[in-house]
Amino acid sequence: MHRIMVPCAIAAVMLVAQFPILAQPLENSGISSGRQIATAICSSCHEISGRTKVGPSFEDIANLPSTIALSLKVFLRSNHSKMPNFIISSADADDVIAYILSLKRK
Repeated sequence: MHRIMVPCAIAAVMLVAQFPILAQPLENSGISSGRQIATAICSSCHEISGRTKVGPSFEDIANLPSTIALSLKVFLRSNHSKMPNFIISSADADDVIAYILSLKRK
């Protein structure tokens, strides 16, 4: 019985381990989605497509030394006197963050 269970258990683990890999989104899908969300929600104040606005451009934000995914996540979850209080889902926030970070000059 033990001889049959071990190979079956190993096969089951290998099979299950493959599903998360298959379910992963394409690498740039978050960036593309983030740009769409930013255009819809943020572009009235922030430069998204080359127009000067009230707030800093996302490219300028991306290139600040302090800009990392965590700092952007904290910023998006905090109240700010100069920004409207908007609510976006965690997934949408992650996509906007991916978009902003994609603008960072290497």
